[in-house]
Amino acid sequence: MKTFVTVMVFFWAGCIGFSQNYKELQDLKAMAFIPDYLFEGSKLDNWKPIGSAKWSANNGSVIGKINDENESGILVFSESYQDVAFQVSTKRNSTVEIGLLFRFEKKDDGFNAVLLSVDPTGNLASFNIRFDAQGNEVEREKLARAGGLNYRIAPPVKETTNQTQTRRPNSTPPPVPSDLPVKQPNTEFVNGEWNQLEAYVDVNTIRAFMNDGREVGGTMGEEKNEDGYGPVALFIKGKGEVQFKNIMLKDASIKETPLEMGSDRFKIQRISDMYYSWAVDAADYNKDGNMDVVAGPYLYYGPDFTKRSEIFPAIAASPSLEFAYNRVQDTYDFNNDGWPDIISSAFATTLYINPKGEHRRWKSYNILPDARVGEITALVDIDKDGKPELIYGANGHVRYAKPNENNPTETWIEYNVSDQGYHLAHGIGTGDINGDGRIDILNPAGWWEQPAVLDSTKTWKYHPVAFGRYGKRSGGIGGSIMAVYDVNGNGLNDVVTNLNVHGFGLAWFEQKRNENGDISFVQHMISDDYQFDNNGGVTFSQAHGATFADIDGDGIKDYIVGKRYFTHLDNYLDPDPYGPPVLYWYKTVRNKSAPGGAELIPELIHNRSGVGSEINAVDLDKNGTLDVITSTNNGTFIYWNNTKD
Repeated sequence: MKTFVTVMVFFWAGCIGFSQNYKELQDLKAMAFIPDYLFEGSKLDNWKPIGSAKWSANNGSVIGKINDENESGILVFSESYQDVAFQVSTKRNSTVEIGLLFRFEKKDDGFNAVLLSVDPTGNLASFNIRFDAQGNEVEREKLARAGGLNYRIAPPVKETTNQTQTRRPNSTPPPVPSDLPVKQPNTEFVNGEWNQLEAYVDVNTIRAFMNDGREVGGTMGEEKNEDGYGPVALFIKGKGEVQFKNIMLKDASIKETPLEMGSDRFKIQRISDMYYSWAVDAADYNKDGNMDVVAGPYLYYGPDFTKRSEIFPAIAASPSLEFAYNRVQDTYDFNNDGWPDIISSAFATTLYINPKGEHRRWKSYNILPDARVGEITALVDIDKDGKPELIYGANGHVRYAKPNENNPTETWIEYNVSDQGYHLAHGIGTGDINGDGRIDILNPAGWWEQPAVLDSTKTWKYHPVAFGRYGKRSGGIGGSIMAVYDVNGNGLNDVVTNLNVHGFGLAWFEQKRNENGDISFVQHMISDDYQFDNNGGVTFSQAHGATFADIDGDGIKDYIVGKRYFTHLDNYLDPDPYGPPVLYWYKTVRNKSAPGGAELIPELIHNRSGVGSEINAVDLDKNGTLDVITSTNNGTFIYWNNTKD
């Protein structure tokens, strides 16, 4: 009998304490971090009022009232921070300005602070603000420069560094198809209803998210509050009443690296210590009879995987500042010379031709020069001609591409599976959904039914299904590789997928058929954010890499998935960016008493490596069990599967 190690989450309680009963928290759009402090009481013992407002508390709610539209009120917390995460739910029944104050610091005869404000029109903005000793506003200055995006520290105004990021120029996207099953949610502030504010002050930037929407960032002035230190506070201004609840704080100056943990099932071998790639695959590239691993620029040679050689020049990246060049890599002998080649998708889609044992780098060819390919691709023989096609999304379409049989290094021929507007950056799946023996194609917006006869001039029949979701602060939806297999054993293929690779959420979708044979899907959540009781108590964000395979040899496929650490670099753009970089496999357990007739039970593989953009499961040592390989900003890893019959 094998034993398995599971991740234990330890809660550090703040000065009042923290309730682990998340179900009592109401009106949360998301719970993106485990707080050090959650306000639950009916007394304001750890809060100090300044200004004209009357403050009271009741069962975890704080109420502020002002009778003069020109006055303001401040409720100051007892602890001071420099870097902090602050989240609240708030409701107003009038045109009161609502704010969160950071680094509320005594200066001369008053106070300086950084204000995150929701004005009476619902606009979200950040300011440097000055109060007198009585809490009256003296002046405010809107943060002039945008902050956030993919950098953590905003550079000085007159300097440019490799941290500087520029926003993409405005462009008019194609019209959104009317039959898309998932629509961009409305994240505007609504008076009279509960709204959520979530903000992070870190070094010299502030990042704010309203109702789990897109980031609104700002950069603090060099001579004002960028090096400030002080309490956080609630702020209201104008005649009326405001309610706050779900008040959560986390000291962002403290980051935790967990003790390394893994499973008895897997032996861990790190074959590279450096950050070269988010992509990984395996084959016998040098034809010596042993399986090898490719991860970005390097081939790692089996059976020991201690020697490596380049397929293109290798330059290690910085996890804090740079994205890996490779997102996905796949292997096939495209030129039919008996030696496996490599196709790599990242900023370009490149075919690398195996030099057949010559000790040199591989020649490369841009095979899709006009396609802006999404972040995940699949290499699958969808037309069953014995040769795989590249399945992807590009230029608004779901597509597949085939090489010229006589010269695969030429530009590949592209075929549109969908009309324009259905391509999403994340999520690709393949499998026979309707049981007709043909391979269908999926993405987070649904599935496309392969016709009986392929016609390059026609798109496939579209079936809208919401296999992904918006939210968790990301403008996009969808997962990575979407698993298609019979989860509950009823003979119908189901779908298992990450819902949002830059947020939270894993789910499986049970296929249903009515008496007419019409197909629909029922969603069963596996894991969500921190406010939910997830399977096995496992919660992690940014599940950017996944695959499916039979890990334990029981004849049923399982789901392998993990966290891509620093998925948008070293910052708070994504939720819980500093949570442990875990890798799990979810065992498929058929259980008639479970919703949908099955459960996906998590078992930890490793908690200190995570994933890149893909995971591969392959029998590297040819012992009959599937091993797992990943390449991440922590290095490249083999997890040797020790499963015994």
